[in-house]
Amino acid sequence: MALFSKEKAAPAPEFGAGSAARETGTFRISPASAACEKELYSALRAQVPVVDACIGKIIRLVGGFKAVAGDDSFQPQLDAFVKNVRVGASGTGLQTFLDCCLDSLLTYGCSLAEIVRGGRGDISGLYVAPVARLDIREGKKPMSREYYVPNRPKPVWLRHPENVIFTALSPTVDSPCGVSVLRGLPALSAILLRIYECIGQNFDRVGNVRYAVTYKPSDDSGDRAFARERAMQIAKEWSSGMSALKNGEVRDFVAVGDVGIKVIGADNQIIDTEVPVRQLLEQLIAKLGIPPFLLGLSWSTSERMSAQQTDILTSELEYYRRLLTPSIEKVCSMYLRLCGCADGVSIEWDNIDLQDEAELSLARLRNAQARALEIQNEQKGMITQCPKT
Repeated sequence: MALFSKEKAAPAPEFGAGSAARETGTFRISPASAACEKELYSALRAQVPVVDACIGKIIRLVGGFKAVAGDDSFQPQLDAFVKNVRVGASGTGLQTFLDCCLDSLLTYGCSLAEIVRGGRGDISGLYVAPVARLDIREGKKPMSREYYVPNRPKPVWLRHPENVIFTALSPTVDSPCGVSVLRGLPALSAILLRIYECIGQNFDRVGNVRYAVTYKPSDDSGDRAFARERAMQIAKEWSSGMSALKNGEVRDFVAVGDVGIKVIGADNQIIDTEVPVRQLLEQLIAKLGIPPFLLGLSWSTSERMSAQQTDILTSELEYYRRLLTPSIEKVCSMYLRLCGCADGVSIEWDNIDLQDEAELSLARLRNAQARALEIQNEQKGMITQCPKT
């Protein structure tokens, strides 16, 4: 079952399970004035490793979940569905489906998926549409959306809109279909890549050692007459010695007369780029919300600062979980209804890490100790108020 049907006026490529875009080229995105924006974000992840690493860290740190059915008798069926449901052409499990949706959500600002129904009406799989090849715009009505395919002026008619799952990241009035977390990074990334390119060029010029061999003939007229032949002989022997060095053979260079050998570029210094590169990386990482120590960046930090950064990251991950929870509930609720269960479903997320478990346990211990002291003080107060007999 395809996500989009063919247009009535002219045939259009279908997007859905078992089908993909057949057309190539430049695709428009929403809004139409920001052409090629999604392709720019894809190229940004491919060219700047720290951006791709941050998005990968966020996807893995969001963690797993458990879908709890309202009727306990349907829980084994729901667990099997969550574990074994097909996702696209090669994925399995609802967790894989969420990872794909979150990847699209962070990179492009929105995710679009379809619950694929089988021939018997059951759920045969889940499909995540490539939003980079689609144009999602606000519809004519305030609370509606329209989907466009490349080079098609008319919106695509959806066969089964009830099976479509759409999620937007940080929608605004100007961008109601979501804003990518990478917005604002291409300009900084271009400067960062330019610095790295200059570093490579400087090492090609200075780091790769090259020699300047200078022969100065003496004032003797005989020496000047054979200066050309001697210079060619020196050049030949020097090239032969350098070629032998590549094979591990060390040869000495012996010359007669005033011969000078200098390293080209030895007196030059490569510009220190640590400060500008760090400033740019700070801007990139601050936008993505990942603590530097999770990326292997050994910047000066303290234990308390690391704990605060971890708390901030936890709040970011909780935000992404709130965006993904309705998608899980919609898929699981539809599956339970098809199985004959009218009760709903609840989603229980795993704790983000073991440190949260330790903090929660310590908080419960301190609350219990405080409550015990309060009860003890209340009992002492009651004893002192009682008159002596």
